[in-house]
Amino acid sequence: MKVLLVTSRESRRWVIPKGWPMKGRKPFEAAAQEAYEEAGLRGSVGKRPLGYYLYEKRLKNLEAVTCQVKVFPLRVRKQLKHFPEEHQRELRWFTPDEAAEAVTEPGLAAIIRAVLQRPVLPEMLPDA
Repeated sequence: MKVLLVTSRESRRWVIPKGWPMKGRKPFEAAAQEAYEEAGLRGSVGKRPLGYYLYEKRLKNLEAVTCQVKVFPLRVRKQLKHFPEEHQRELRWFTPDEAAEAVTEPGLAAIIRAVLQRPVLPEMLPDA
């Protein structure tokens, strides 16, 4: 199993594709949309989060807000060559151990380690 990380636009640190809630979309649908916009991924997304973590987001006015990120599984069917943020981010596929080491948010590293070290149960994966 591999984990795709993308760089954030401002700090260039390794993160998972994520974004703000989207009006009219359920959280798992918004997660799938962000995976497309930030990494060109298409696939089926799980409706139940694998977990969540908190991080401090620095806004343009330099104010910091605490954000909660729900992490949804995505079974990738296709990675497109062209996508909306292709020139704004770097993408890299990692092993789970490498991904957990590459991210700076301890909560995200813990989710990567916990989820990918236990047996994959059918309910953890999106419908094929």
